[in-house]
Amino acid sequence: MKALNEWLQFRLLEIGDYVLTLADVVQFVLIMTVTLVMARRISRVLTRLVGARSRISPSQLYTFTQLLSYIILLVGFLVGLSSLGFSLDKMLLVAGALGVGIGFGLQNIANNFISGIIILFEKSLRVGDFVELEADLFGEVRQINIRSTLIRTLDNADILVPNSEFINGRVNNWTLEDDERRFSIPFGVAYGSDTDKVLAVVLAAAKAVPLTYEGNNRQTFVIMKGFGDSSLDFSLSVWVRGEMIKRAGFVRSEYLLAIHRALVDNHIEIPFPQRDLHLRSSSVPLASSVPEAEE
Repeated sequence: MKALNEWLQFRLLEIGDYVLTLADVVQFVLIMTVTLVMARRISRVLTRLVGARSRISPSQLYTFTQLLSYIILLVGFLVGLSSLGFSLDKMLLVAGALGVGIGFGLQNIANNFISGIIILFEKSLRVGDFVELEADLFGEVRQINIRSTLIRTLDNADILVPNSEFINGRVNNWTLEDDERRFSIPFGVAYGSDTDKVLAVVLAAAKAVPLTYEGNNRQTFVIMKGFGDSSLDFSLSVWVRGEMIKRAGFVRSEYLLAIHRALVDNHIEIPFPQRDLHLRSSSVPLASSVPEAEE
């Protein structure tokens, strides 16, 4: 026991009147470990209890628990520093040193941390939202962490995106205000087709698809877009709601199949690219292909 006490009192650092012993470091590590465990346990308990008995949405509950975890970690860190013998003036000195470090090499980490705080407070991005980033990345927000946000793509791949990208870049949040989205499905028919019949049969086919939503003044309609090289170009506009808006490829496939069946059943020709080839004969006489041999 005496040997252990002497080992813990081993001096690691001496600067003027300040002495850092091994016991101080062990105490700091224990405090931070307990703080991390407390932050995680409290978040899980609140999520389980409050989420089951309250009308708070899951995204709001997640924001609250994350902010509470950050506060617990901050308090634990300050208590840990005090255990190392840091007074208020020394903490201000450490903060100044951290400021210099941020200016030289940690600005990216600080930027992502502050961006994460802004996202949680602003509520422009919540857990469960379906987003589209500038790099054609589609996915559902699963976690908003200190440094990055976890996005789960349609292929079930988990991608960590730095928080600063959601603040500095353009993000298309498909479910920010509601879970309704309009899809535009382009298609074409051959020249000479009855346009009124095309509008009627495609509209009826689209309304028969179970995914179609027409409540809350949402309407399904078909319009003609123009005259293409080989077809009359149309576009079907239809509203979809709920979880299906996160499966854009499947939704488009369902409506394309419905359009195809409607056109085939009503004997409306589906065009294919056509090109006219014009051949022009030359009036220039051909020269003799074999020259005369020199004597």
